[in-house]
Amino acid sequence: MLVLTEFDYDHEGVALSAFAELLADLGHPMPHRFARAPNSGTDSGADFDGDGRFREPEDAQGYGWFSGDGGLAIVSTLPIREAEVQDYSDLLWQHLPGATLPELTGEAALALAFQRLSSKAHWAVPVTLPDGAAMTVLAFAATAPVFDGPEDRNGLRNADEIRLWELWLDGALGSVPEGPVAVIGKANIDPVDGDGVRAAIACLLEHPRLQDPAPRSPGGALGNDPDQVGDPALDTADWPDDIPGNLRVDYILPDAGLTVTGAGVVWPGLGDPLEELFGREDGGPAGPHRLVWTDVRR
Repeated sequence: MLVLTEFDYDHEGVALSAFAELLADLGHPMPHRFARAPNSGTDSGADFDGDGRFREPEDAQGYGWFSGDGGLAIVSTLPIREAEVQDYSDLLWQHLPGATLPELTGEAALALAFQRLSSKAHWAVPVTLPDGAAMTVLAFAATAPVFDGPEDRNGLRNADEIRLWELWLDGALGSVPEGPVAVIGKANIDPVDGDGVRAAIACLLEHPRLQDPAPRSPGGALGNDPDQVGDPALDTADWPDDIPGNLRVDYILPDAGLTVTGAGVVWPGLGDPLEELFGREDGGPAGPHRLVWTDVRR
């Protein structure tokens, strides 16, 4: 299974189908696909940043230049139980139990009443395992906890986007399906380095229902930034040293009841033939984020 966190959405699913066909041509068939329109680029009709202008990327339910910009998608070798998907993408931020809302004034404060929590999507997606049982994948991609002001709007939203899965796992959002789970997605925050409410991701990493395989890479291990506290081998994104530096922001957190047989981050070290795919300065064509993988068995 692949969870894609920056995949443009189109109504007919043409792009995702073409991507799946490309994988099949390369010898990795993933015939099952799932995607829905994300909040990114979805017009809110509100002036979220209070600048007096509407229909800008900052005024969409999730930052985006067009509807479907940088959405969320899943391709899978396992059948997806689409009729059983729990979709929390339209949950208003203020309706999340215990939501921490920013202190805003004027139009921005009024618009907050229309703000959805998910900057892209939050899906609980059941898939059928080979033995017929179900596993639920909790897929999401949170906003970056920066690019705001002293009100910390993005930082607080990022924290609550992560906390939604804690509430789900604790049964606070409704019934929890039987079977194992796995949180997979881009949290956009590091537990010890960088900006944001780091306690949110730290709590998720320590949730008793989950385990952290701590995937590592040789390339990340070489990229220790000045003043970095965390282990650089755990980093999953390569940004300039000062803004914000390399960070661990992408996660696969399997059920604590599963056995992890392998995990890693596709970030090759010096001399690896795959290094050409990533470039030496800015990540090359792959962008700043690295692919995170985990193998599990029941």
